[in-house]
Amino acid sequence: MSNPLMEEETAPRGFVSAQQVARLAGVSRSAVSRAFTPGASIAADTREKVMRAAAELGYQVNDLARGLLANRSRLVGLVVTRPELGFRAHLVSALTQALIRRGNVPFLINTGSSDQEVHAAQAALFGYRAEATIILSGSPPSSFVELARQNGQPLVMIGRSEPDCDHVRIDNARAARKAAALFVSQGFRRLGLAGSASGTPSIVERQQAFIDEARRLGAEISASYGGDSDYAGGQEAAAQLVGHESRPKAIFCVNDLIAIGLIDAMRYRFGLNAPDDVSVIGFDDVPEAAWEAYRLSTFRQDPDAIAAHTIEHLDRRLADPHAPPSTARLEAAFIERRSTMPAAEVQRKWQNTQ
Repeated sequence: MSNPLMEEETAPRGFVSAQQVARLAGVSRSAVSRAFTPGASIAADTREKVMRAAAELGYQVNDLARGLLANRSRLVGLVVTRPELGFRAHLVSALTQALIRRGNVPFLINTGSSDQEVHAAQAALFGYRAEATIILSGSPPSSFVELARQNGQPLVMIGRSEPDCDHVRIDNARAARKAAALFVSQGFRRLGLAGSASGTPSIVERQQAFIDEARRLGAEISASYGGDSDYAGGQEAAAQLVGHESRPKAIFCVNDLIAIGLIDAMRYRFGLNAPDDVSVIGFDDVPEAAWEAYRLSTFRQDPDAIAAHTIEHLDRRLADPHAPPSTARLEAAFIERRSTMPAAEVQRKWQNTQ
């Protein structure tokens, strides 16, 4: 025969309720609510009873229910495509940590790439009544942004421009122009661009600025746009750019994952090294860029700084929904490592070939 007491002890338990805390503490349900409400009026001994009972039972306040009652969910949507990819993963991590410190609940929405996935993301975000939304570069389509506006959602855009929205932007164009100028100053005239077919605003901005500056400085340009913004895309770029004698002598990659894929393909498929055969510059400064196998020169995006500026925009917008939109533009610092030669070393190399 089964033991009812044993069944009760081993049965799955739900969340501990405020009523259970009240029963154990010998107080009213409203006293439990006041004990967990900052600034509420409650006697010190009553609050102590409630806290002891809550600790014994493992009680946690239902913030979602409180938010619904107050018409404030504390949820903040993070809308992104492929959040696991490269720098994006580090930015999502920094944003979620900053939001938690602010007292929010980050709500990650992976929009995917198909119309069906985008519609599902819309239903999830607006169905849970997030109090604000942060949208990262490249995702989602403008129709998603317009729907957020129609639902009264405060929006902060990272790495892309939309009318009447707050923005946090990296100066991609300035960094890309600096990459072209650096290569030309070191004597390189045949330059390469390892781009991406992804078409995100940040990537497009880097590609166009590099090409424009290289041409302005009189350099020849070879470009690859066939792959995605990942390691495989870098391998594909290497096949197109360095698999022939007239290869470029210096290549700008629009992100670090592409650069790392390109360096590996150069090394293992074509017997070439950076920087002896081809100088390489990336963008993002993901942790892998500093690995000994790559020592990649790159432009650093600081995820914590981007997150901090995003929170500032969010605070300002929630405090004054009718304030004019504002933009924070951050610099990408150049980090010189081994994949590019120092200028003096390049000069010696050119002198030795005369």
